Amino acid sequence: MVKPLSDRVLILPNPAEEKTAGGLYIPDTAKEKPLAGKVVAVGPGTKDVKMEVKEGDEVLYGKYSGQELTIDGMEYLIMRQADILAII
Repeated sequence: MVKPLSDRVLILPNPAEEKTAGGLYIPDTAKEKPLAGKVVAVGPGTKDVKMEVKEGDEVLYGKYSGQELTIDGMEYLIMRQADILAII
């Protein structure tokens, strides 16, 4: 598995909605990027940044936060802890 460095966090995004409330299917090109996910791995932090999130936390993050990674066929995001808006 990937071990983030510094104050970075590896997140497994929640899947995008497949259907609207009315039951219509949304094509892949029109799906909203998910804004929530589960923390999979956490870096050790830095002397200035104490890590507040931990593995297993469900978090909210900004719409364009992080870099997308594909690991073993799974899509992940890696971002700095500062890009996480809240733990839910």
